[in-house]
Amino acid sequence: MLSLLALEVCFAVPRLAHAQFSIFNSIFSSIQSDMGTSLKAINQIKQQIQQLYQTTVWPLAALNQARGFVSSSINTYRNSMNQIFTTRSSSAVLPGPQQFETLLHSRLSSQIPSLQTSFTTNYGAIPQVNTVRPQDRVMMDMDDALGQQNLKTTLIADQAQDVTIQAANQMENQVATTTPGSNPYLTAEAQVANLRCQAYMQKMLAAELRQEAGRIAHDNALVKSRTTSSGGINSMVTGALTGH
Repeated sequence: MLSLLALEVCFAVPRLAHAQFSIFNSIFSSIQSDMGTSLKAINQIKQQIQQLYQTTVWPLAALNQARGFVSSSINTYRNSMNQIFTTRSSSAVLPGPQQFETLLHSRLSSQIPSLQTSFTTNYGAIPQVNTVRPQDRVMMDMDDALGQQNLKTTLIADQAQDVTIQAANQMENQVATTTPGSNPYLTAEAQVANLRCQAYMQKMLAAELRQEAGRIAHDNALVKSRTTSSGGINSMVTGALTGH
């Protein structure tokens, strides 16, 4: 009985192994024939699309030409433009004004406290009480406040300009090595930088308008003061002529 069972197992194992190999052969044959043909067709289509992009949609020669133009422009103009942006036009000759001018050209908002101190040193402090007319003292304070405010604004704007130029240089570098399809991202980045520049420009225009409004108010205050003085003189003359 055991001999028959062992004999049956000996014949069954080769048949099972042969069946398994047949299944694997069928799977491999299906991959090589059906799926292999589909994959080959997909690869061909992919190559055709890539060729279409490189020759028609995003011509590789045109891209390389554009990149070369950007790189050439950077090498030709960037250093000269940076020199224009950073060149200082110092004119003061005395120590106090020279220090004040250096602070103005520092392009650092951290120098604002030193700028305020230097402003007072060079333009003088507000006179003490009872040394001038109260109205004149108030006008001096207002004029100094407007002047210092606008000088501080220009210092902050200079620092912001440096940050903007750095961002512009970075975008130029990206354009020089850009890849097809990245233009929308660079365009969005440029639009954000443009909005930032417009915001700084609006702040400068607002500072200029405040300064002009302060000048008009100052001139108007002088007219009021002269009118008041003229009225007082007229009263004195009238009183002298009438004997009162």
